[in-house]
Amino acid sequence: MGKFSFIAHMPDAPGSLHRAAEIIKKYNGNINRIQFDRRIDPGTVFYEVTASDESYQRITDELAEIGYLQSSIKPLDFLKFCVYLPHQPGALYDFLSYTTSAGANIALIDFDDKGRHPGRLTVSLNLEQSTVIDQLLDQLKSRYRLEIIEYDKTGRHLDDTVFYVRYAQEIRDLIGESEETFLLSFLADTNHIAQELMDRGCDPRRAFDCVLTTGRTLNATNGDRFYADVQQFALSQDITLYCFQLPCGGSIFLIRAPGETLMIDTGYGIYHDEVMNMVSHIVPGNLRDLSRIIVTHADADHCGAAGFFPVPVYLHKDTLDIIRTNNRAYGSQNQESVLEEFYTKMINLFSEFNVPADIRCFPGPTGIIRGTLPVISTLQVSDVTLEVLEGLGGHTCGQVFLYSPTHGLLFTADSVINFASLTKERADYSSLAAFLVTSVNVNSELAKLERTALLSLAGDLDMALAGKGRRCLICGGHGAVSVLENGKLVSYGKIERYEAKKKDQTGTA
Repeated sequence: MGKFSFIAHMPDAPGSLHRAAEIIKKYNGNINRIQFDRRIDPGTVFYEVTASDESYQRITDELAEIGYLQSSIKPLDFLKFCVYLPHQPGALYDFLSYTTSAGANIALIDFDDKGRHPGRLTVSLNLEQSTVIDQLLDQLKSRYRLEIIEYDKTGRHLDDTVFYVRYAQEIRDLIGESEETFLLSFLADTNHIAQELMDRGCDPRRAFDCVLTTGRTLNATNGDRFYADVQQFALSQDITLYCFQLPCGGSIFLIRAPGETLMIDTGYGIYHDEVMNMVSHIVPGNLRDLSRIIVTHADADHCGAAGFFPVPVYLHKDTLDIIRTNNRAYGSQNQESVLEEFYTKMINLFSEFNVPADIRCFPGPTGIIRGTLPVISTLQVSDVTLEVLEGLGGHTCGQVFLYSPTHGLLFTADSVINFASLTKERADYSSLAAFLVTSVNVNSELAKLERTALLSLAGDLDMALAGKGRRCLICGGHGAVSVLENGKLVSYGKIERYEAKKKDQTGTA
């Protein structure tokens, strides 16, 4: 026995659901999930059933025979036109005979003999085949006066009676043409999270909107519209720390020393080309001496571009498991959450996640503990020593932090962030993930403990460095590099804006 998912498109008529249930029962299928909401789409039903392979095949074969099984989700053609009918009994009946024989679904019809155009009927049609539209128009033109208002083959002008067809077309616009089986699976997964969020009292349509807005925002901030906020800090005479806040998602950090550059987190894969162009304008020597990449955790905005670089990528073994399972909640109490699993698949798809080839896991506990955080490895970049601290599994399992007491550095990943430093655009984008997974932390209690431990480390280090006139630089996974002032995070140092469209920029950020 196995679990199978399929999508049915049923006539909007009494008994349709009953007939489908009868077929599933006939072949001993057990329904695990069903979702239908007329407010979203009046004809589309999502099923998950448990059945043997043979039974599932028979179920889908019989559903296909009666026209219920949805095996493709190709965009419908949309046609809007005006037709001038004689004002006599049976005129509308005769006209509709043509549309019915063509298999057209009427999305809009408008006529009023007391209106401004008493002889004109306005009609919108959805059809599956362009050739049918051509034939229908030829038939209508031979009998009636017609005015074509709009003819669209992209699916962008479809109304909510075919919501999922329109949604699928919008996904195609984001990722390009895809196999029908993939689109149907993605559609079912999106419906599943909408169902889950609706059970929690959320508007199901917002789930679809957040998915599309996520993809659109990534696309809209790439290419010439890419930008970043940049900070530089001299750690010594010849060692520099760079922070690049990308338009969406996590920051990239570079520690540049003579003959070597270390990257901490990579940003989304979709931004890789623009990141390389930006670095070439700002960082001397570009990244020709990049030696290693440290990944703080498995979210796509922190490691999605790692596969583009031909260098070793160091990460926690649990981070590797998350990448392999394509589920950011893997290893946590929420690893069975459909929200977490779908979000991981969605964001990895939209952001063009590129898995690194040369992955090396941190060795494990060294016996040293910083507060409550175990040290699991040590890295050296010139004279900068970075301790790798193992997180508690609050944001994700396998998240690590980097700590350099001698140089006053604390990389806190997504456990400590200066939210006040986020622009409205970045905050709005971050809110999309928070809605889709309900919490960006897989364990909120552990996330609080991580934050407390890290802020305690930062405060203690600040006190230790005070006599030298230095501060602990808190490098959060998002937002500006900051320091603690009266217990609050405050942006530190100069922040300059890089914009890809300004081709004459030089390394002065």
